[in-house]
Amino acid sequence: MSYVDGFLLPVRRKNLEAYARMSRKAGRVWREHGALDYKECAGDDLNVKGMVPFPRRLKLKPGETVVFSWIVFKSRAHRDRVNAKVMKDPRLAGMMDTKAMPFDVKRMVYGGFRVIVDL
Repeated sequence: MSYVDGFLLPVRRKNLEAYARMSRKAGRVWREHGALDYKECAGDDLNVKGMVPFPRRLKLKPGETVVFSWIVFKSRAHRDRVNAKVMKDPRLAGMMDTKAMPFDVKRMVYGGFRVIVDL
């Protein structure tokens, strides 16, 4: 079964295009180093009744939306090898300054997930 790195992060709506530009660049780097898939999705239908909505979980501020992202790998070991290469890639060096990020890095949620169903 494959392995997935998943992310939730708050992005100011006015920074969404800057975030998308950064993500397209990052996604190309991840794919070049072996990631099987790379997705970045902006919140659209987030106020679901009867459940804990993403905006409340991330404590969104006015003018922010949720970005839900994932990267797919062959396995956890494959993820570790790909991420090690990505972190050393000079094309991403300029994007690693947390103060220059178009989102609040401190409120980003991240985790690695073992796929248990793949239809």
